[in-house]
Amino acid sequence: MGKDLLYDVILKIGGEDAVKLAKELQGRKQATEDDLSKATGIKLNDVRKILFKVHCFSLVTSESIQDNKTGWLIFYWRLQADRLESLIRTQKRRILEKIEARLDFEKNHDFYYCKNNHCGKFPFEEVVESIFHCPKCGGELVHFDNSRVVATLESKLNALLEEVKRE
Repeated sequence: MGKDLLYDVILKIGGEDAVKLAKELQGRKQATEDDLSKATGIKLNDVRKILFKVHCFSLVTSESIQDNKTGWLIFYWRLQADRLESLIRTQKRRILEKIEARLDFEKNHDFYYCKNNHCGKFPFEEVVESIFHCPKCGGELVHFDNSRVVATLESKLNALLEEVKRE
């Protein structure tokens, strides 16, 4: 996995400033928050927020050492580019679970939609209670054929399953 993909993922997680920090960390073995702030021009508080956000995805790690003079903890941050592949695999599995749950829901429910105000679609169990009137606007409900939704979800599920198998 290349640096470009790493930076794209970090961009999605923390924005452009996160990419600046990642590039700065890439060129160093480790750096403190203060070092990163000075090198990138990003405010120290923002550096901390971004690093902790990216840390939640295990793409950076830190080691803390207590300063003998002040008693404060100093964090030394490192980029963990080697964790990118694992992160992507984990995210794919989470997406698979969500697609499977949605597909199961779509297959096991009958849906109706409001033709007046495009209020959305509602499962049969919900519209029975409102005597087939829209729960949002009171308009008339019409049966919704979700076969295309089911087919699309099945297609996405199968494609992602194939991708995961190849890894």
